[in-house]
Amino acid sequence: MALINPHINFNGNTEEAFTFYKSVFGGDFAKFIRFKDLDTTEFSIADKELNKIMHIALPIGKNMLLGNDAP
Repeated sequence: MALINPHINFNGNTEEAFTFYKSVFGGDFAKFIRFKDLDTTEFSIADKELNKIMHIALPIGKNMLLGNDAP
């Protein structure tokens, strides 16, 4: 059986969209990484970007819905 794992780029509202998808499809997020989780002295992230989503994954059956806040 074919699988599909779409990756959707949002412009700052990924968390809102994926919270809605979670309410529709159920389940829990397999991954949830914010840009602030990657912020280091070697790899600095702008303050306005820190709370944006770098990667999020929601399993839907055997498929995975992926997204981020980096259009």
